[in-house]
Amino acid sequence: MSEQTQASTPRIVQRGLYFEEFVEGAVYAHAPGRTVTEADNVLFTTLTMNTQSLHLDAAWSAQTEFGERLVNSMFTLSTMVGLSVAQLTQGTIVANLGFDAVRFPAPVRVGDTLYAETLIAGKRLSSSRPGQGIVEFAHTMRNQDGVVVAEASRKTLMLCLPGA
Repeated sequence: MSEQTQASTPRIVQRGLYFEEFVEGAVYAHAPGRTVTEADNVLFTTLTMNTQSLHLDAAWSAQTEFGERLVNSMFTLSTMVGLSVAQLTQGTIVANLGFDAVRFPAPVRVGDTLYAETLIAGKRLSSSRPGQGIVEFAHTMRNQDGVVVAEASRKTLMLCLPGA
């Protein structure tokens, strides 16, 4: 491509939303989904030093009420938030402020495909940080059968639109 063509070609960079762009009460559906592999579960579990037999020991887990190993719930939480990043916070988040009401109403198993959506539960300008605002997300994750496997409320500090 010539320099002249490059200069006239629009360049679109993927980013999250700025504070003003969030629509309170809107639900953002995140795509694509994420199919969980055994490698995901074992790697995440061992990297985080969570040596719970329910995640690592197939023989032990077979004797539980679940009959098999389950996916580490912290992997589930991380994936739920991760699925929202490209659409909501990529390059526009300042910081996570905290999580509340984290729930795992159903287990995740290797081979499940996970889908997430986020409700914008509230937002307000920061009283102490000009040019930034606080957004409250209500994240929900479902498996391929539509069963809710995770929920969490999260508050984030977000950038306002440049020049706003």
